[in-house]
Amino acid sequence: MQSRSWTINLADNNHAMWNRISIIFFTLAISVTLISCSTRQLYTTGQSWQRNQCYQLIDQQERERCLSDIDESYESYHKDSGTKD
Repeated sequence: MQSRSWTINLADNNHAMWNRISIIFFTLAISVTLISCSTRQLYTTGQSWQRNQCYQLIDQQERERCLSDIDESYESYHKDSGTKD
């Protein structure tokens, strides 16, 4: 009887291990998908932060130069950086 319960425990442990592996794989797949979908959002957020920093400059010429430096579209940035989505 003792060997039978050991076999059942092994089967339960094996099943639990595959459940954990499945959950980890699913979480990683979702994370990669979310990261790749949000690169444009991250770029836009960074631009907004830079724009706010520019507006804090007192000198008008500096402010205008700063603002002109962040006018690059995401498509242009993406093409120039050579990164893949």
